Amino acid sequence: MQIIQSSLFQKFPEIIFGLSTKNGLGRTEPFYFNMSLTVGDDPEIVRTNREAFYNELGLTTEQIAIQKQIHSDIVTIVNEPGLVGESDAMITTQKGMGLAISTADCTPIFIYDRTNGIIAAVHSGWRGTEKQILQKTILILTEQFDCSPSNLLVYIGPSICQKNYEVGDEVAKHFHRKYLKSVDHKHYLDVLGVNKDVLLNLGIRDTHIEISSLCSYEEKYLQSYRRDGKNSGRALGVIAMKGK
Repeated sequence: MQIIQSSLFQKFPEIIFGLSTKNGLGRTEPFYFNMSLTVGDDPEIVRTNREAFYNELGLTTEQIAIQKQIHSDIVTIVNEPGLVGESDAMITTQKGMGLAISTADCTPIFIYDRTNGIIAAVHSGWRGTEKQILQKTILILTEQFDCSPSNLLVYIGPSICQKNYEVGDEVAKHFHRKYLKSVDHKHYLDVLGVNKDVLLNLGIRDTHIEISSLCSYEEKYLQSYRRDGKNSGRALGVIAMKGK
């Protein structure tokens, strides 16, 4: 099984983290090692895939909180595992419980505050980015949980890179031109750049941010909806704090 790790989080033994790829349990096309129940894959295969992935991280299905992602700015504070409803970001202080983000090109963002013992997981596609879901998550951390931005550690996982993310005028109009590149009347959006600037502008230290260099569209072992369309599966990224 091939799992993406964070070199930043690996410095903290109390953190469990991993992001799945297409490679696991010998699964093959069209969906490969898929983690989603909504793409047309066999539900029992998906459940088996999930359990195997969680087990590889030292967790079980019963320890995972997972949301129905709707490209919103809704942030859920989670106190117990299971399906938490419709949202695109989760926050918890509970140890021994994983927060799972589903992705197949959108930007997955994972946050840890060691001082306060709190984690967050954010799903930020262009819609969520335009609605400022990452900013809203961090404001909740600072205002409701008394987190200091200077203590936050952030990993931004693999997502589609700007040169492969063509968008129409209806999307481009929502973003500052510094995040857009126009070639032959086509617009290419840097969602990753927007989210990085959000972090820096809110006071997160540059040395506390790790950004994956992997483009989900280019790396064939990563799930990509833009590349594979209806045959795309979904990956899961999970963060948890060890303990009970």
